[in-house]
Amino acid sequence: MNLQIKPINYSLNHQINLLHSVTRKNSGLEYIEVKVLELKEATEMEEINPDLELCLVALTGKITVLTPGNTFEHLGTRQTVFDKIPTDSVYVGIGEKIKIIAESDCRLLFAYAPTKKKLPTTRIKHASSSIEQRGKYQNQRLVQNILTDQDTISDKLLVVEVYTNGGNFSSYPPHKHDQNALPNESLLEETYYHEIDPQQGFVFQRVYTDDRLIDQAMAVENKDIVLVPKGYHPVGVPDGYTSYYLNVMAGPEKKWVFHDDPAHSWILERK
Repeated sequence: MNLQIKPINYSLNHQINLLHSVTRKNSGLEYIEVKVLELKEATEMEEINPDLELCLVALTGKITVLTPGNTFEHLGTRQTVFDKIPTDSVYVGIGEKIKIIAESDCRLLFAYAPTKKKLPTTRIKHASSSIEQRGKYQNQRLVQNILTDQDTISDKLLVVEVYTNGGNFSSYPPHKHDQNALPNESLLEETYYHEIDPQQGFVFQRVYTDDRLIDQAMAVENKDIVLVPKGYHPVGVPDGYTSYYLNVMAGPEKKWVFHDDPAHSWILERK
């Protein structure tokens, strides 16, 4: 199974560029789909998903989102994800038709999860994103939460943005969440959408399981996606570069309970 996906840069028309289309059919994932699009200013598009809830994230630029009962204008706060400020998102319930209008050139990430529960379409304002500084020593990163396991906005989806400076590791010490064994561990698939500043850089990501039936180490470049169907998934950032990634997680239950790799958990006990 290839866990690293390069951007396809497929022009749907002269106004819309498709960077990624990760589906349950082409990825082997069961609980997550992801799409990344770049839209030119004044572009309009529509979609409806009868069995998928959606979190639409305005990565860069500004958009308006219309549904039969809502108008959300001027969504988006950033020219680049490396502005390091939270952005606006929209949660869209199953069966809800949406229309997206690009107020400027923009890049959008669509995070999907299958569900049978219809929840109301909701604007997720940038000001509602909780911000955390995690880790110490060379294990430091800035976290901006969009959808967490504590909110009731979505049924299955968790969405979070993470910044890691050069010389640091993230998603570290290595941890996993691939066992449906609550309250000790939850089963959540995960995807990483990566951007890197400067964009010619790369980061390293390893995905591995205890039995090593999955064990891939990847040099991940700008706008790549990494799939984490199971296993541990640390990220290392070379000196001189800044890492951004957006995580999408989903599983049978919306709970994030992880298990550290016991070979490396001692790192947390350093003083």
